[in-house]
Amino acid sequence: MKKRLLFVCTHNSARSQMAEGLVNARYGDRYVARSAGTGPRGVHRMAVEVLGEIGIDISGHVSESVSAYMGERFDLVVTVCDHAKEECPFFPGAASHESVSFRDPADAAGSCDEESTRNAFRAVRDEIGAWLGRRFGADG
Repeated sequence: MKKRLLFVCTHNSARSQMAEGLVNARYGDRYVARSAGTGPRGVHRMAVEVLGEIGIDISGHVSESVSAYMGERFDLVVTVCDHAKEECPFFPGAASHESVSFRDPADAAGSCDEESTRNAFRAVRDEIGAWLGRRFGADG
């Protein structure tokens, strides 16, 4: 039986979406991942783009609220930003909770040119991927 994971961030637009996509693509034989936000805003187009660059399609993902998953059981709920950790410190359907914080690549939008923003998304994608490999990889 696959372990169920829920990744939570504030807007469920980038970090949690990328974590969900990466786990399902790389470790889908052992895990099924979902993602949600404390204040969902829609999936960021650059999250879709940078995962597409490495062959992972999250274009069909939707941004959901954590309330959509209340009552469901998860083996692990992971908050991927400090703000979500503060707003959602306990998820009643989780056997276990963890928190790891990744910077929000969307913060680069508007303050940089398009390529700089894309590079910020790539960097966070790679940071999340490396952490997931350590946490859920071969023996995870």
